[in-house]
Amino acid sequence: MSINRRDFLKTTAGTAAVASTISIFPEEVEAKTGELGYEGEAGKWVASTCQGCTSWCSIQGLVVDGKVIKVRGNPNSPSGGRICPRPHLALQQVYDPDRVKTPLKRTNPKKGRGIDPKFVPISWDEAINTIADKIMELINAGETHKFLLTRGRYTGMNEIMYGTFPKLIGSPNNISHSALCADAEEFGREQSEGYPAYADFDLQNTRYILGWSSDMVASNRQTPWFINQFGNVKDRAKITTIDPRLSATGAKSHRWLPIIPGTDGALAIAIAHVILSEGKWNRDFVGDFADKVNYFVVGQEVPTEIIVEDKKIPVVFNEIHTNGVVAWWNLELKDRTPEWAEPITGISAKEIREVAREFAEAGNRAISWTSPGASMQIRGGISSFACHALNGLVGSVDSVGGILQQGSAPTAKTPDVKPYIDPRFADSLKKPKIDQRGTKGFPALEHMKSGGFVCTSRVAQAMLDQDPYDIKMAIGYWNNWVFSSMGTKQWEEAMSKLPFFAHITTNIAEMTMFADIVLPAKMHMLERYGFAKNKQNLTAYLSVHQPLIKPYGEAKTDETEVPFMLAQALAKKGFDLPLKYYQENFKDPETGKTPETAEEFDFFATKFFTKPCWDGSSNSKGDTINSWAELLEKGIWKTKRYKIGEKIGHFHTATHKFEFFSETLKAGMQNHADKHKMTLDEAIEAANYTVKGEQFFVPHYEPAVRYGDETTYPFIFIDHRSRLNREGRSQNTPWYYSTKSVDPGDENEKDVTKLNPLDGKKLGLKNGDKVRVISMFGTIESEIKLWEGIRPGTVAKCYGQGHWAYGRVGSEIFGSKPRGGNNNDLYCYDWERLSGSNPRHGGHTRVKIEKI
Repeated sequence: MSINRRDFLKTTAGTAAVASTISIFPEEVEAKTGELGYEGEAGKWVASTCQGCTSWCSIQGLVVDGKVIKVRGNPNSPSGGRICPRPHLALQQVYDPDRVKTPLKRTNPKKGRGIDPKFVPISWDEAINTIADKIMELINAGETHKFLLTRGRYTGMNEIMYGTFPKLIGSPNNISHSALCADAEEFGREQSEGYPAYADFDLQNTRYILGWSSDMVASNRQTPWFINQFGNVKDRAKITTIDPRLSATGAKSHRWLPIIPGTDGALAIAIAHVILSEGKWNRDFVGDFADKVNYFVVGQEVPTEIIVEDKKIPVVFNEIHTNGVVAWWNLELKDRTPEWAEPITGISAKEIREVAREFAEAGNRAISWTSPGASMQIRGGISSFACHALNGLVGSVDSVGGILQQGSAPTAKTPDVKPYIDPRFADSLKKPKIDQRGTKGFPALEHMKSGGFVCTSRVAQAMLDQDPYDIKMAIGYWNNWVFSSMGTKQWEEAMSKLPFFAHITTNIAEMTMFADIVLPAKMHMLERYGFAKNKQNLTAYLSVHQPLIKPYGEAKTDETEVPFMLAQALAKKGFDLPLKYYQENFKDPETGKTPETAEEFDFFATKFFTKPCWDGSSNSKGDTINSWAELLEKGIWKTKRYKIGEKIGHFHTATHKFEFFSETLKAGMQNHADKHKMTLDEAIEAANYTVKGEQFFVPHYEPAVRYGDETTYPFIFIDHRSRLNREGRSQNTPWYYSTKSVDPGDENEKDVTKLNPLDGKKLGLKNGDKVRVISMFGTIESEIKLWEGIRPGTVAKCYGQGHWAYGRVGSEIFGSKPRGGNNNDLYCYDWERLSGSNPRHGGHTRVKIEKI
């Protein structure tokens, strides 16, 4: 199973760049491809959806003689028909010779890193029946709660595999990947606005963007739309990027603030202090003191009353659309001057004031753009709250030129599964989920509910501890948590001890190496049906997936075909409720035909869920589409542009206002404390936060967590995402490595660790030196790149490389030796507990560097 990268490149013409151009097309078609700029006799543009990031853009692929040869943005898309580099990389993914072609069975019972599973091909019938037999064992033993489903990238069809299948077989355990990518970012918006979702931005009218580690042109939300608008935005607006690393966006910004990692919350607090103390808040949105005097005086609480001519006169602040601005000042802001923040953040007091004034002057056309970089930290939930609160101060929430939260495209509701649940499963379905959400130390708050969010990376330790119970079998699809989650060692140990695991995947990845059964998955964008919903440019939309080409080998759709085949197998073994549910509820909306095959079920279910967008019933709300065929042709259904201001006065918070003092957060923590018979302060401490009392419920400063003492580990380690990472699945494509220098500071064909030249000089290092990067938790080997675009005292490396499995390009020796280093091997195994998130940012791990 092993082939090293050098031998691979020799067999494919000697370089990755040449390897990337090897023809996959018939010779007579290849001669024509350069001329195909539009649909013609030789090819046809077919619409689908890219899910290489969470922009989920509508695209079109040019299909020639059954092959897709190029992609472009869908002209019907709200992104203006633009796409980023990621969809182009999908061409090498779908034609990757290392893809899993048939189901595989493990023949080596030993499991562990570097152990060859000795997979052998088997039939789909054998694979499905093996999995179904394991499910029947749990059913017969009354242990269905010991089944675990894990989900990575998904489409709108996830309600079938993720939402209903575990319930139908009696398990509460459907665990998503969202805590690895977005939940802490959403947490701050929920505690202030009540909307735990991705935001939209009115880029065409904004006048200021304050980007918190937001690399908008490369790896954040709505990347193609931001690329489309970036030139216009820069012409009329100022852009400040706050990031320890000079990102692609930072390089093009008016101002770059190389902040000390993990101190974003302190900077946001100091900016808020300036805005209030200098009287620059938005009075139309926030309100004002009744006598128009500014009582936000540095170092002083706002008095409850003043004496005028020997008379006591109450000081009243009449808030309009917000809650608790005076409490925020009194509890937190009064002493949080720029001078206080300077030594914490590494940003001068002078620059903090300048940024605060610029931001405030833009008023409701300013955007405080919070991203995972500022929120997915060990105490990042409050940092997220602080960064987003700035939008409330300047009134840019649901405002022209500001940050928005419109609705979504209409889809059919998932049919009720309750009538199809076996009464035997009642107790199992009441069991707590394996990820320990809502337990004493993991509030994971959503909608003021303890345990509302998922704690993805906690699953590994819970499995090892068998707490709250042991897991006997699992199915995972489109995920690779052994590589992509912090705590790689815990994941490897947990997966080694798991009695049975089936993995649905396109390529054999690290998680697959622990599988007993491997099922080949169809590639998103190019081989399957489905849909995705998102919003860009003040428009919500539904974008369809449809097959542009025949699937590779015997690949099946993870979210529809696989669960239907399992339901069929279970029915033959005497348990027919899942099959009844799928057949009785997902008939063809046009013909009424009952699905009899997995392919029919896949097709009918996609039509079922998307029906409100193609049957004409939603034409008054957006695009006019009157048939399924028309939706496939256009590829996308869009709402009318959002009417800005609809959410004002109707926020989904406890007070229905934008909350600076978050009654929403307080209610959630009270719910959690009552659940565990704790005081509020005890609940806060258990969640690993330091501030107690009422101050906790306003955006406040929490010190950054660092693992490793500064003397032994002098550098703060940070990572960043590449504009070429297709949700981390593009590392077996030669194009990824041959164009890696599109990420500032990176080098083609390499996985470099970036170090400031001042630090390099102290260590006696020069460009190209081989080094070990060592933390308390692990070691990786890398090559040094001396680069001025990284803050002194920090070390930066792009996330994505370091695969020891995945393919002949992505790993140096497949199955054993990684290509580059996996940043997660260095990181501590810890969590952001308010949201349950994986804290992959904030510089929580210190490292030392040794020359090899």
